[in-house]
Order: sequence, then C-alpha cells, then structure tokens
Amino acid sequence: MANIPEHVHSDYERLKDELNQHNHRYYVLDDPSVPDAEYDRQMRQLQEIESQYPSLKTSDSPSQRVGGEALSAFTQVRHDVAMLSLDNAFNQAELEDFDRRVKDRLNYAALKDAPEIEYACEPKLDGVAVSLLYRDGLLVRGATRGDGTVGEDITANVRTINSIPLKLVSSDIPSLLEVRGEIYLPRAGFEALNAKAIASGEKAFVNPRNAAAGSLRQLNSKITASRPLEMCAYSVGQFVAETSPDSHLNMLQTLAGWGFKINEHMQVVSGIAACEDYYQTLAERRDGLAYDIDGIVYKVNDLRLQERLGFVAKAPRWAIARKFPAQEEMTQLLDVEFQVGRTGAVTPVARLEPVFVGGVTVSNATLHNGDEIQRLGVYIGDSVIIRRAGDVIPQIAKVVLEKRPANARPIVFPERCPVCESAVVRAEGEAVARCSGGLFCGAQIKQAIKHFASRRAMDIDGLGDKLVDLLVDRGVIFSVADLYDLKVEQLVGLERLAEKSAANLVAAIQASKETSLAKFFYSLGIREVGETTGHTLANNFGSLEAVIAADAEALLEVDDIGPIVAGHIVDFFRNPDNLSIIQALRDAGVAWPDIDQSAQASQPLKGQTWVLTGGMDIMSRAEAKDRLQELGAKVAGSVSAKTAQLVAGPGAGSKLTRAQSLEIPIMDEAEFIEFLKKV
Repeated sequence: MANIPEHVHSDYERLKDELNQHNHRYYVLDDPSVPDAEYDRQMRQLQEIESQYPSLKTSDSPSQRVGGEALSAFTQVRHDVAMLSLDNAFNQAELEDFDRRVKDRLNYAALKDAPEIEYACEPKLDGVAVSLLYRDGLLVRGATRGDGTVGEDITANVRTINSIPLKLVSSDIPSLLEVRGEIYLPRAGFEALNAKAIASGEKAFVNPRNAAAGSLRQLNSKITASRPLEMCAYSVGQFVAETSPDSHLNMLQTLAGWGFKINEHMQVVSGIAACEDYYQTLAERRDGLAYDIDGIVYKVNDLRLQERLGFVAKAPRWAIARKFPAQEEMTQLLDVEFQVGRTGAVTPVARLEPVFVGGVTVSNATLHNGDEIQRLGVYIGDSVIIRRAGDVIPQIAKVVLEKRPANARPIVFPERCPVCESAVVRAEGEAVARCSGGLFCGAQIKQAIKHFASRRAMDIDGLGDKLVDLLVDRGVIFSVADLYDLKVEQLVGLERLAEKSAANLVAAIQASKETSLAKFFYSLGIREVGETTGHTLANNFGSLEAVIAADAEALLEVDDIGPIVAGHIVDFFRNPDNLSIIQALRDAGVAWPDIDQSAQASQPLKGQTWVLTGGMDIMSRAEAKDRLQELGAKVAGSVSAKTAQLVAGPGAGSKLTRAQSLEIPIMDEAEFIEFLKKV
C-alpha cells in the first residue's frame, strides 16, 4: 500500500463506493441513477486501477461481484449454479482479443488445419435475467438473478407471463431443467404503460428495462399480469436427462420445441469476422425491432468446448457481449429556449452540454411541453439522462436529483411569444401552448412558407430555409402568396444568390403553380392535416370550394377524419385572412384539376389499407405512396390485422415479420410495379 499514490487510493475507494451505490439503485431499488454507459465507464476505470495495483483489490470490490443484493420483501433463492455476468467488448479489436484467448486456451496453434470456431450470435435483450426451474416438465420456481448466487423468488409473477410455459409441451423432457432467459417489455407495451401512468398522474418509467424490473418485483401478481411482459430463453443452467444437446444452437432449438420463445435473430456463424458482420447487420435493424437491445452476445457454439474453456471468477471464458453505442447518457442542462412552430406551438428545447449518445453528439433535446417539464421536475443546471434511439429526437428521460447544484433554477414557461410578444394561450384539453399571433407572428410566417415550399407540398426547388428566413427578415415577402410576385431583380444581390440562381428560383416558383388538389390542401399547413388527410379531402370532396363550404358534420362523414381534425379544418377556412391568401394564390395562377367524384367511386383500392416497408430501387417510397392513394388506398405506417397488402423492399424488418405472422399478402417491388401496370 505504501507504494500506491494517495490519489490512486482515493480514486479507487470513491469508484468502489459509487459503483456499489449504482448496483444497489439498479438491481435492488429499480431506480438507476446513471445510464449504463456511465456505469460501464466507471467499472473499466476500477478494473484498470486493479490491474495496475493488484494489492488494492479486495473482496468487496464491485469487479468481484456479479450483481446486487436481493430484496428482502421476497423469499430468497440460492442458485445451485451461479448466474454469472458477461465480459464486455466495446469494439472489434476487443472482440478479436476474445477470439484469440479462446483459441489459446483450446491450444489451436497445435492443431493442423483447425476450422474456425463457431459462435452463436444473439441480440442482447435489455431486460431482466431470470431463472426458471422445471421438475418433470412442470414449472416449480422462478427467480431473479439477484447477486448471481442469491436471487428473489418471483414464481407467482412469472406464472402470469404468457410466453413462459407452465408445463413443457413434449413428452421427451429432462427430469430437472433450469432455463435462463430475459424478461422484457416490448416498446409498444412500454409506451402504453407510460401513457397510462402519466394520465393517472403517476411516475413514468425511465426505459423498458426499468419497467420490466418494476413489473417483476410487484408483491401483487395481478399487477404483473396486467403488463405485457415477454420472456426469451437464452441458456440452460441445469439439465438432467439421459441425453443432451451438443451445441448451444441445438439446446435453444430443443427449448423452442418444449414451448419456450427464443430470439428469431439468433444465428450461428463461423469465425470472428462473421461475428462483426452479424453485429453490423443487427445494428442496422436495431431501431426497427419491437424491443430494446443494447448489444450482441457471442457464445462458443460447441458445448464441449464451453466445458473445456470454463469460467473465471465472475464470467464464462466462452462468451462475451459486444455493446452498441449507448442510447442513454448523462449530461447537464445548460438552458432552455422556447421555439415557435408554424402552427404557433411553443416548444421548450433543452440546451445541453454536448454528449455522445446513440452514435451522434447531442447538444439539444426536446422537452415537449409544460406538462413534461412539470412531470420530470427538471431545473436548469440539473444533471439529466438523455435518451436517443435511432432517428428519434433526443429527449430527457430522467433528472439525477442527487447531482442538483445549489444554483439550479426552475424553468418558467413564457406568457408572451418569444418572437412577436403576442399572448401564449393553451386551449382546454391540450398539452401544447400556442402563440396567438397567427399571421402577425414572424416565426409562424416563416414556418408556413417553408412548409408550403417543401418537396411533398408545392415542391419549390431552391427555396431553402435560410433563404426564407432572409426574405421574411428583409421584408421582401409577408405570406406564401407573395412568393409568386417575386422578380429576379428583387433576389439578385441577396446573400449567396447570383443572377442565375435567382432566375432558377423564380422559374421553380412559377413551375409550382401547376399542382394537385391533395398537395394544395397539405401545403396550407392546416393543423393535423398531413399528406394522407390532404388526399382524403381531395378524393372525398373533389374541389376546394366543396371543402370550404363543408361544416364539421360533413367532414365527420369522411373516414379517418375525427372531430378534432374536422374542427381544425373548419376553423382554418372560416378565417378571412386564410381565405384572402388562398384567393391571392389563385389570382397568381396556382391551379389544379378538380377530381371527378364519379371516377372516385370506382377506385380499385378504395377502403383498403396498404403498408410500405424496406427500400425501393425503381420508384421512391413517396411515389409509391402517391400512386396507392390515387387508387383509393390508405397507406399506413404499421401492420395490423386490417392491413390488406404489404409491399416489402430490401431491408424490410419487423413489419415484414409481423405481416408474415398475420398471414397478410406480401409482394416485392417488382411485383408491386407489375400490379400498378394492371390497375
């Protein structure tokens, strides 16, 4: 100890204390105070110190433990075979090191023409590890992992989970079987659970793993039964039978035959290079899965080789986890700004200390509305956990109250619009507050013009966001109708706009005059009237005049238009300023063909719901959607029992899987194009 620097000793004791606290919060209280990435970082720091100064390592070090202590509220269960954790690899080099260690221990260098080692690759589900004990085919006990040696008896709760068999379905079963797996909450179930909690004024869960853990540790099993938990088997702890499978893959297939759910993406590959290919493939599919995964688990497939490789103190030598980039990270909330959208919605945006999460550097996150700020209890200056999954806008998932500084201050929602100083109002029953300035609000004018000019609306090429900002700020235009009065000489000389560019822009504006009724409805920016509703209005009313004259009752007779959207449409067309702008657009030459209602009645796909998924090589997804809507189909974003047809391009994921399970007709892009030629 005398040769160890004092600051190293101090850092080591601090890391031990913090990691033990994290373990307690994570495993025992189901209330994690830091994201997994922060925990992993601190654990690696601790292990580096122990590697450099072995004499520091003590039996109470978190590196010597598998998990946390069991809750005393449940009966304790001692695992006959310890439930160990896995070592982690954070990049391909560390995965190759694992492969080298496996080969060294198996003395591969002495083997002539030895084949590559087969690895079983499985998504690492982000849930709660459990042990299920079966005697003579009957479920007799369910237990959590706990600290790896002692867990909690949750038999009553696991019995409520439909994907866990109470009795094995085959006659050829072992006398004793301990199945290990992950209990998790699918994303759809998690979102529904949190929506229900928020509506009831209860605390929302931070993430699906946290929700699954909380559900399993309910003393009242009826509460567990009400939550859509699932279980996926991934290994066996004990197996007493005359014969047993010889590989991990065969073991999982045997479990599937007995009624257990195994992961559909599980795959056996040859060699560590193929493991990296599998990692990249699953990383691309990750955001389309119905559940959260935080990495890949690799296991030597041959069970005899697993036995030869054995274990270290806390982990098997024959398995490792390759982590994905963290989807949660901790950072500091520096400030909150309030932005005004094209519909007047005032949205609080968190300005953050930049942090790398979900594969990108994040410096902003949405706070949604005032209710969300109140629910989170977040202050400026707080340490917060940021969650980002795929292309989802980063959001604050939780406040780390233990780190709140003394100078933290509440977030005050503005009473006046930060752009035009008009009053900010909040309609009864709505969570969103809005600027009441309407066309007088510069922010709404800018956003309305940007939306009007966007590709899926009037498609004015060259009219980018920065140019719109400049034209409004300079007082050149005040509404969408003013675009059609622009002259080349007005534009030449503006920042980065030469004469040729100005001429091209004016030509693009003039070309946009010829449009469709559906696109025109969408371009107006009516609240909650998207592309689909624009097509619905055009197809059902046939003309702009008919929609202007329609009252709420007439609109409600149309499928997919509810009372809220009907109200927004009526309010929009009763506003004289809006009608004045529409007339100015028509006077400028903006035109479209009305739709023959008699022809609409014979649309071949009317009443059908289609879904597009995956990539498309010959036509774009947008073109395919337009064509289907012209034929009367509704194009939905998710597959359900009501889906009439799925068009699956390359890279199709969970939507294709769900369509197959529901036996919904499926066609590829080539078949789809042939179909369009015939209708």
